[in-house]
Amino acid sequence: MKESVRDRLLLSFMYVAIAIFAALCLIPFFTMISGSLTTELSIRKYGFKLFPTEFTLEAYKLLLKDSTIYKAYGVTMFVTVVGTVLAMLVTCMMAYPLSLRSVKYRNHVNFYVFFTMLFHGGLVTSYILITKYLGMKDSIWVLIIPSLLNPFNMFLLRNFFQSIDESLAESAKIDGANDIYIMFRIMLPVSMPAIASISLFYALAFWNKWFEALLYISKPDLFPLQYLIKRILDNAEFGKLLAASAGIPEFEIPTITTRLATTIVTIGPIIFLYPFLQKYFVKGLLVGAIKG
Repeated sequence: MKESVRDRLLLSFMYVAIAIFAALCLIPFFTMISGSLTTELSIRKYGFKLFPTEFTLEAYKLLLKDSTIYKAYGVTMFVTVVGTVLAMLVTCMMAYPLSLRSVKYRNHVNFYVFFTMLFHGGLVTSYILITKYLGMKDSIWVLIIPSLLNPFNMFLLRNFFQSIDESLAESAKIDGANDIYIMFRIMLPVSMPAIASISLFYALAFWNKWFEALLYISKPDLFPLQYLIKRILDNAEFGKLLAASAGIPEFEIPTITTRLATTIVTIGPIIFLYPFLQKYFVKGLLVGAIKG
């Protein structure tokens, strides 16, 4: 069917509107990159620009001169990769049985999991449980094991499993397949949109962990990247206060550029996941929300 002139104009308008919206989203990001490559004095004098007015790498040199940040990168990468894999394994192994009508007491288990979304034991009880009874203080696993199951992600994946035609599992059972075989060889391959979307949720959560390190980790070699960056920024603020009390000009302490460089360093690796998961992301959310 040939498109009319009106349809072409409407389509052109939509493309232009989307391009403008994309540009508005990218401008702050490029401004942030430009600010991290500009001197502190230039930002205070001319404000933020789309292109650096006085190019410098001083903020990145200040941020990356300590070797501990590379160790923190390794810790965060390990926590993100291992935590995401284990979390998806645990989430799938709980979501799939709860999606089956044949499982006895599945409604009771669903309510128990949902109850944890509404009420929490509190920080003190969690701290006592993790440090005294589980003995995970100053262990890298304290950043992984307590976060292996997110109730919201579990329900999202359960809803996706419920949207899959039951005849797939039934035909496999007729051929003699057990539930474990059905889940790993049949259900998971056809659930890639949901798997990719929820994996991204878990990866972002593990990548941004810092509060758990504040509570449970005191060894510098086990600091994750986000917590180490927070300490660096706190030290920069403290140095700024000391400089002000000593009469040192404020612009000589690169606090603004350090913050911008910190943002680039922390979001750089994880942002590259989006292009690879984009085709699964929206589809996984929409299909997983069909059934309640």
